Amino acid sequence: MAPTEFLSVLPYVAAAGVFAGLYLLRRHVRGQDCRSDARLDGKTAIVTGANSGIGRAAAQELAARGARVILACRDMTKAETAASDIRQATGNGNVVAGKLDLSSLASVREFADHVNREEERLDILINNAGVMWCPKQYTADGFELQFGVNHLGHFLLTHLLLDLLTCSAPSRVVTVSAVGHAHANIDFDNLNGEKSYSPFQANFQSKLANALFSRELARRTRGTGVTALSLDPGPVRTDIARHMPTTLGPVLYAPFWLVMQLIQPIVKTPRQGAQTVVHCAVAEGLEECSGMYFSNCAPAEPAPQAKDDAVAKRLWEVSEAMVGIRS
Repeated sequence: MAPTEFLSVLPYVAAAGVFAGLYLLRRHVRGQDCRSDARLDGKTAIVTGANSGIGRAAAQELAARGARVILACRDMTKAETAASDIRQATGNGNVVAGKLDLSSLASVREFADHVNREEERLDILINNAGVMWCPKQYTADGFELQFGVNHLGHFLLTHLLLDLLTCSAPSRVVTVSAVGHAHANIDFDNLNGEKSYSPFQANFQSKLANALFSRELARRTRGTGVTALSLDPGPVRTDIARHMPTTLGPVLYAPFWLVMQLIQPIVKTPRQGAQTVVHCAVAEGLEECSGMYFSNCAPAEPAPQAKDDAVAKRLWEVSEAMVGIRS
């Protein structure tokens, strides 16, 4: 081929390469579907934050498999709408909404009391709800919002439902972490942003706490039939970053918004983001994986700090004190 001919086709070759690269990246990012066809008839599942996003998609998948599903949500209007939509989509009439505000320990206790009083069993608890990258705020109990909602609320909820989970064994506790956990360490002197606050570091720390909590829960429930797993759902198209306009301000938010629009065709849909959640909840043979971290429906290697058993134990004990649990 003559140089002039090569130059004439070069833009087309480059464009083809870009599209091929984007296609391969899209396939890689979007991951795998849960391949288990396990039925959940006669079983009960709770999914926190199930009125939208990953939580709603996971709840619908569990309902489609025959489970009784409780959507544990802060906004009951949205939760009731989601429950109605899931019942209609799956033909499963056993999908209900429950009031749970993870930013209030009183609400967590009230929800758990209701479940323990009214439900005969609990086979699956999915700790999914969360907040991300928000300006510095506090929960009703005075905890930094991201640590309080993402970790402490779920920590207390799991503790209060653990007897029911144990009685229903084999059972699963699935906690949604994120790859961002690798960018944090647990700063025990700054859990509430006492010394400094970054919305990004606070979120990363809460996601590391999720992984460490799951690891320590697995250690403490060994031999009980309760399997504890944590996971990274991957980049998902949800509204969890809704606080970013306030966090960044109008000048910095504009380029952030543009980048988000550009990557929309690549990132996962909520259904795709829920696949690893569903896999951890239903796949057979995961009992030996208790305490492990998953990504794309398979065991994955978390950051070294997510495997520090001494930190996991200390975090558990500190969390007990923060939420008022006596060992």
